[in-house]
Amino acid sequence: MGRVLEADVAVVGAGLAGLVAARAVERAGRRALVLEARDRVGGRTLNADLGGGKVAELGGQWIGPTQDRVAALASELGVATFPTHTAGANLVEIGGRTRRYRGTIPRLPPHVLADVAVTRRRLNRLARRVPPGAPWQAPDAERLDTQTLGAWLGRHTRTRMARRLVALAGKTVWGAEPDELSLLHVLFYLRSAGGLDMLLDSEGGAQQDRLAGGSQLLSVKLADGLGEGVVLGAAVHRVEHGGGRVRVHADGVVAEARRVIVAVPPGLAGRIEYHPSLPAARGALHDHIPQGTLIKCMAVYDEPFWRGDGLSGEAVSDAGPATLTFDNSPPDGRPGVLLGFVGGGDARAFARLDAAERRSTVIEGFARLFGPLARSPRAWLEQSWAQEEWSGGGPNAYLPPGGWTSWGKALREPVGRLHWAGAEIAERWCGYLDGAVRSGERAAAEALEAGG
Repeated sequence: MGRVLEADVAVVGAGLAGLVAARAVERAGRRALVLEARDRVGGRTLNADLGGGKVAELGGQWIGPTQDRVAALASELGVATFPTHTAGANLVEIGGRTRRYRGTIPRLPPHVLADVAVTRRRLNRLARRVPPGAPWQAPDAERLDTQTLGAWLGRHTRTRMARRLVALAGKTVWGAEPDELSLLHVLFYLRSAGGLDMLLDSEGGAQQDRLAGGSQLLSVKLADGLGEGVVLGAAVHRVEHGGGRVRVHADGVVAEARRVIVAVPPGLAGRIEYHPSLPAARGALHDHIPQGTLIKCMAVYDEPFWRGDGLSGEAVSDAGPATLTFDNSPPDGRPGVLLGFVGGGDARAFARLDAAERRSTVIEGFARLFGPLARSPRAWLEQSWAQEEWSGGGPNAYLPPGGWTSWGKALREPVGRLHWAGAEIAERWCGYLDGAVRSGERAAAEALEAGG
């Protein structure tokens, strides 16, 4: 059975949400115990060592305006931020042609730009009608939820290029294709962030800033503060929650507590055995909320040579396999790091290639965009979140057609002594670091208020 540990609140998962929840419990004068399956903390944040004390982020990494809770946490923990490198021209490669542009709007034919602008306005207008705390209560929720984003784009855009640009964005934001996404889920997501521009922009948007020392540093510092209250290598496989206390069975450990906060992606939460069984809606949610598929690829160079060519490092490409790139270099610009995202169906096909093919095809795409110097990186980094056992995918889970109106209410609703946290649970900045922090704070407050 393993050693028995007691706590007021047991937390499943030592990602950002779980650790924030545990700290809130401890600050309220109660005992928290965090059980983590991996041999590390941080969940879907992960730093890669570049040498010389510098890192690159293999998981979630950015923070931006209105992401107040993660910004406050970083400040409190002494983790500074620095701006994403955006100086220079961006690139868009679409339809076999590459164009330079500055700002948010790429240089495209006027009729395509008009189509994109109208599409953005329509999506933002629809999103403003979706209550972030209860998307199933939106006007016409059933109709919106039975549609896919792909079907809506097919009816409301005039040009193939505009549809393609929105699809490219979705591959990175959700790790999914337009035909896999509920339109209601997309609208909720836009509402939770404050609009489509907030999701996509660097300056003034979600990709504006990075965390010095890498995003995983937040979790490392939180775990240091919790000390022996974090148990690694303890995969939870059974939760008994029917009596006056809860027993959480993990590898080598049994935690006895008054309350449990499950702070792992919903799909992973569904792999845990619950006694008594969960309500039908919660069980169905676990079975019908897929994780996105996103692979982060990074080529490391002695210096960011593209800056000398007047380029920012940011590019959108429909040729891929990396459809979105950023300059992901450390604050001082050395070494130079190009980050490429491969998402959705592209990522699923990409994962079937061997390691050498994956590396060569992405680097060739970088060379197509940024020139022949891109062909000679000194190092290569790759992280496929779908292949990590204790993540199951990335960047986050999404609801397919019918999900919000069928099971969405169960996403945040406690089940007796069980409470739920994680980036997907957040009403604001769902799927982002800020959403993870907010969800951890909310779950802790909920468990503390419920008491014994």
